[in-house]
Amino acid sequence: MEIVGYITIILAGVCLGLIGAGGGILTVPILVYLFGINPVLATAYSLFVVGTTSLIGVVPKYFEHNISFLTALIFGIPSMISVFLTRKFILPILPEGIFRTENFEVSKSLFLMCMFAVLMIFAARTMLKKRRHNLDSQNSNIVIAPVFVSLLGLCEGVLTGLVGAGGGFIIIPILTLFAGLEIKKAIGTSLLIVAVKSLIGSVGDITAGHLELDWSFLILISSLSISGMFLGSALSKKIDGSRLKTGFGWFVLIMGIYILVKEVSRL
Repeated sequence: MEIVGYITIILAGVCLGLIGAGGGILTVPILVYLFGINPVLATAYSLFVVGTTSLIGVVPKYFEHNISFLTALIFGIPSMISVFLTRKFILPILPEGIFRTENFEVSKSLFLMCMFAVLMIFAARTMLKKRRHNLDSQNSNIVIAPVFVSLLGLCEGVLTGLVGAGGGFIIIPILTLFAGLEIKKAIGTSLLIVAVKSLIGSVGDITAGHLELDWSFLILISSLSISGMFLGSALSKKIDGSRLKTGFGWFVLIMGIYILVKEVSRL
């Protein structure tokens, strides 16, 4: 199973290189179900892997002029602050038993995995939703509302901190619909935000001291993810992005439903 896990970690990097999102959506289930890692620790590993991989992926986007630094600041700073505070203070104090009755108990791990499954289903719905062909032209007329976009960043950071995903599938729609960015610039800006806030979330884990990280394992899977990202970036020039996005959307939807059913069946 570990061999399969290493292969799928590479595929998670490929996905990040192809469509600028999806690394965290795949990494947490891979770590939990293929490597047998506790979900709380898996979210910490995922943040580091997705953060380092996205940081490498930002470089070509910068030279392609596909990053809006102003939007990254408006959305990213509140997101970075909230993800750090969530990992350092909120996650450690969550009780092991979130909710308990005479018949069943909702554990911390179960709560996080169910939340993650819901996030996957939401992300899949976003990917599968058909967009109007003139979306980009409409976006060019949208005026950025800094306070609203910052508030969305704050909320997204809390969610990222809890489930350990970079949040690219949430950030990209927000940047296109509310910040007025065309899709290519939204992807590049999202990668920058994901990279910085994921690594900041990892700093929150390290400074909190509530998790024991296996650094040799973490560096290994990060390297595999980065190699997959380079492969995905090369393939992105040859594969139709819309078809890839649709296919991956169905895959994420099926995985999200599977995780939700699997975890709920444990009650």
